[in-house]
Amino acid sequence: MTTLFISDLHLEESRPDITDAFLTFLREKAAGVEQLYILGDFFEAWIGDDERTPLQEQVAGALKHLSDSGTHIFLMHGNRDFLIGEDFCHRSGATLLDDPTVIDLYGTPTLLLHGDSLCTADVEYQKFRANMRNPQMQKMMLARPLEDRQQMAKQLRALSMAKNQGKAEDIMDVTPEEVVKELEAHGVQLMIHGHTHRPAVHHLEANNKPARRIVLGDWHSHLWWLEVQPGKEAELKKQPLQP
Repeated sequence: MTTLFISDLHLEESRPDITDAFLTFLREKAAGVEQLYILGDFFEAWIGDDERTPLQEQVAGALKHLSDSGTHIFLMHGNRDFLIGEDFCHRSGATLLDDPTVIDLYGTPTLLLHGDSLCTADVEYQKFRANMRNPQMQKMMLARPLEDRQQMAKQLRALSMAKNQGKAEDIMDVTPEEVVKELEAHGVQLMIHGHTHRPAVHHLEANNKPARRIVLGDWHSHLWWLEVQPGKEAELKKQPLQP
C-alpha cells in the first residue's frame, strides 16, 4: 500500500513540460497506488468548471483513468484554483477535500492543508483569502460571463506577482505559532501542506510531544512528491523536470 501527496504544479498551457511530467508521473509513479492527494494550486488559474480547455480535459481524463484503475484521488483547493468544483471532480474521479482536513494515514492522524492559511504574517493576503473563499463572493464570480472571468484571472495574477515582489521572504512563509496552533487544535502530530514552495521536513513540538511538518515542493524545475507506506518513514522525493 502506498499513498502519494503532491501540490503546486501550477498547470497551464504555457508550461507543457509540466503537464507532460504530470501525465508521466501518473503512469509511472501513481499507477497502482492506494491514494493520491493533490493539495492545491494544481492549476495556475481556475475560473470555473465550465471553461473546459483542452489542457483541463486532458488532465481530467488522465485522472479519471487512474481513478477507474482503483486509486482514490483527493483534491484540495489552493489559492490559485479555489473555484474548482464538483463537476471537474466528477469528470476526474476525484473527491474534493475541505481545507483543512484530518485523515488517518496508516494509523497516524494527519492534518492536510494547502498552506496559505498558515501565512498569517501576510495580513493583506489573509483578508483577500477570506474574501475569495466566501461562498457568496464565489457565486457572484461564477455568475459572470466566462470572458469576464478570464480577464479577471489575468488581472489578479498580475496584481499578485507585483505585490509578492515587494514582500519580505519571512512574510510569505508560514507563521510558526500558527503551525503549532493548528496541530494542537486538531490534536495531531503530523501536518502536510504545500503553497510556500519550500520543500522540507520540519521537526517541532505540539501537544507537548514531538511533531512534524512536511512541506511539498512546487513543480517549476523539479517534480516533488511525498511517498508514504505503512510502517515506513515518509519520503519526500524529487526528480528533475526534463527540458
